[in-house]
Amino acid sequence: MIEKFLYSGIKEKDNNFKMWLAFPGPYSFAMSSLGYLWLFKQLDEDDEISIERIYSDTEKTDFAPNEVKLIGFSFSFDMDFLNIFSMLDKYDIPLKSKDRENFPLIYAGGPVVTANPEPYSEFFDFFVIGDGEDINLEIAKLCKSNLKRNKSEILEMLSKLDGVYVPLYSKKVNKLTKKLEECIYTPILSENAYFKDTFIIEMSRGCANRCGFCLASYTNLPLRCVKYEKLIETIELGLAQTNKIALLGAQISAHPHFHDACEYIYKKIQNGENIEMGVSSLRVDAITPEVVKTLVAAGQKNSTLAVEAGSDRLRKVINKNLQENQIFEAVKICRESGLKGLKFYGMIGLPTETPEDLEAIINLAKRIKKENKGFDISFGFSSFVPKPHTPFQWIGRESTKSLEKKSNFLKKELHKIGVDVQISSIKWDYWQAVLSRGDSSLGDFLVEVYKQGGKLGAFKAAAKKFKIDTDYFALKDFKFEDKLPWDFIEIKPSKDFLIQENKRLISIQCL
Repeated sequence: MIEKFLYSGIKEKDNNFKMWLAFPGPYSFAMSSLGYLWLFKQLDEDDEISIERIYSDTEKTDFAPNEVKLIGFSFSFDMDFLNIFSMLDKYDIPLKSKDRENFPLIYAGGPVVTANPEPYSEFFDFFVIGDGEDINLEIAKLCKSNLKRNKSEILEMLSKLDGVYVPLYSKKVNKLTKKLEECIYTPILSENAYFKDTFIIEMSRGCANRCGFCLASYTNLPLRCVKYEKLIETIELGLAQTNKIALLGAQISAHPHFHDACEYIYKKIQNGENIEMGVSSLRVDAITPEVVKTLVAAGQKNSTLAVEAGSDRLRKVINKNLQENQIFEAVKICRESGLKGLKFYGMIGLPTETPEDLEAIINLAKRIKKENKGFDISFGFSSFVPKPHTPFQWIGRESTKSLEKKSNFLKKELHKIGVDVQISSIKWDYWQAVLSRGDSSLGDFLVEVYKQGGKLGAFKAAAKKFKIDTDYFALKDFKFEDKLPWDFIEIKPSKDFLIQENKRLISIQCL
């Protein structure tokens, strides 16, 4: 496979500290994971650290497992634990920390463990809570400087670092929040990446909209934007290597110079440059003819819009302050500016949802289709999963039976009017909720799930074997005064703010 490095970190390093940065998925996905690649770049650029990337489909490693002193795992999705366990097994590394006295120290970072590391506390020696760019290098250097110390001594030292959670030394841990003083970009291009030879640029981090269910918003506050000059400089760096770029951010349209960046790209295309550009999902109220014409000129035929719910009322409940007339105006602009179609994303089972809210989705789809003949529209839905550190963390999800009834209703009604629809598996979303709000009692359950193959039946069988009331984690409404597994993480906004926001949003019952 051909890789193009956009930095000079690869060099011969003659030292005794070797580490793996592990991605619990195939090479193609890892090479399109901006965070994973950027962390690798930072560590690789340090003369004192010899680092190797490994993936779930790695066949041969440069370092022998017994040479490796430290392994860091990216942990972005709840079900990643299955691939993590499989990778540890592959290299004959015991799954549980207590069984690894003479093995490398193993840690994890990423959205899942930043939100709630407790279900995985038996498996990792420590966790990075929050943005890992700076702390990863500090961790590696501390471990290298103390190779002659025993495991517990090193872990005690690590526990004193801000943003590091060591289950053996339980304490309050601050979630790390990094200023975006530099532009994060794809440091290694690969023709075998999922997004082939694509230069991804993080132009903003966080989202100020604060939808009541949204983990990505609440764990990444405040919204931070890269300075325009840095952004343009980075775009030029990427275009010197490839014609494929992508702008990334949970709320890129909130960047004060988003439209300027689009205009900059558009002018380059108009001047004859061959540029393909993609963007992460846009907010409906940020759609303008200028933005869409840039996307079309850059080769984009379709785009995605997150509407979340069918009615104005329910969108207010979830803090998605978006009105129906704005949706229709955005669709009109997209069609008239050259896009061929749109995919709308929504969620079912949201708090306070009524049958009328589901009907509103059908009516919305009917009207969009009727007013935009020949324009390709489709819908995608997931079901509500309560997430830590959000105003809706106390609200359990509906029963699987109820949600599957809603799912089938939407599929049937949308197919009637000729609209394609995809809905995530309600059963899998249930288990995601269990893991999301789980605690340290789930350790043996997770091992059993893995040993039994990781399919839906394995989850049910493991819960039965260990007599775990999984409905407690997934379906129960918690009380505000309940102690939650992730309460030890110090994060802004505070728990008191989340309680007040929960009360405010749930009180919105009518327009």
